[in-house]
Amino acid sequence: MIRSELLQALAKDSPGMRAEEIERVVDVFFDEIGKRLAEGGRVELRGFGAFSTRERDARKGRNPRTGETVEVPGKRVPYFKPGKEMRQRLNAE
Repeated sequence: MIRSELLQALAKDSPGMRAEEIERVVDVFFDEIGKRLAEGGRVELRGFGAFSTRERDARKGRNPRTGETVEVPGKRVPYFKPGKEMRQRLNAE
């Protein structure tokens, strides 16, 4: 699902809200998750899962074009752990 499809689904389920209001709610939702993760925090949505960050150590990589060894700096990357209900929904038969 892409962002526009999410907005359409929310508009369908919320006929009393204008499209601009729905878009603003989605913007605030994603902005707040991003801010919290940037601060090193965690966002937990019960029944869905938890967003957090993980540290990646610096390492030696290889330039695929030249084969030259390059230094890849350490960084934080986003991580998602699905909740119990989400795992059950995905594996329901």
